[in-house]
Amino acid sequence: MNDIDAWVWWLVAAAALGIPLVVTAMPEFGMLAVGAVAAAIASGVGADLVVQVIVFVIVSVALIAVVRPVAARHRAQRPRLATGVDALKGRQAVVLERVDTSGGRIKLAGEVWSARALDTGRAYEVGQEVDVVDIEGATAIIM
Repeated sequence: MNDIDAWVWWLVAAAALGIPLVVTAMPEFGMLAVGAVAAAIASGVGADLVVQVIVFVIVSVALIAVVRPVAARHRAQRPRLATGVDALKGRQAVVLERVDTSGGRIKLAGEVWSARALDTGRAYEVGQEVDVVDIEGATAIIM
């Protein structure tokens, strides 16, 4: 196997590692593919096989050690902008029709919603301001 063949094989390995990256969405395969590209570059500049393998291992392990914790931290963060039903939770509303555990109507974010009380023994009268605790389907749960 001559020098040209070695860098070609490293690029084939990088492409082969890219396939499971796309199929499984596991970023570790991408980091290993980048390590294989680095080894192909090392082969292209004339490094022997031992150096190529060392470059592959060092680059791959360094990427996994640095990028993986950053990606995990970003994955764990909640979105900063709540949209849809999540944006309505915690907002205040005004009672339009008496609300108790069996139902009623409120005005929430400029729209009329069906609502029910969270507390079973509690009722809210017309004009009273309430807090939206949750949304179940098209019904706001208030307190």
